[in-house]
Amino acid sequence: MVKLPVLVGGAALWLLCLHAAAQAPTAEKPPYDPALARAVGADENGMRAYVLVVLKTGPNKVPAGPERDAMFKGHFANMSRLSAEGKLALAGPFDGVDGWRGLFILAVADIEEARQITATDPVIASGEMVAEFHKYYGSAALMLVSRDHDRVMKNRR
Repeated sequence: MVKLPVLVGGAALWLLCLHAAAQAPTAEKPPYDPALARAVGADENGMRAYVLVVLKTGPNKVPAGPERDAMFKGHFANMSRLSAEGKLALAGPFDGVDGWRGLFILAVADIEEARQITATDPVIASGEMVAEFHKYYGSAALMLVSRDHDRVMKNRR
């Protein structure tokens, strides 16, 4: 144990913090991987352009039954296809509060392409949901989520 001098007030706290910082282990950052950076479309800061799509409740509620089941089956198939094509970096549901139903983060550079892609989804085509689009600049490592998600998913559909 290190003996610290007895100080009063803020000086003691400052010295204690300085000592703790000096003793804290430092994690080494992994080396830069240029091939991985290229594969995920990273710029020099490890970032890239995306389009954030917020899915909200639309004007046409599809009633429970085979049509609704088919619509959501198609929705999940569409997300799987987009992910396999490298266009969908992340997707997931919201809690439904205020009509917010879910999100897509699309690995596309502009909103027009995101609109075209999103229009193919059955929940949008049916009017069950509507989409709101925003440009987003985030970590290019989001492109790795799909690959690693399969490694942590125990229950498969």
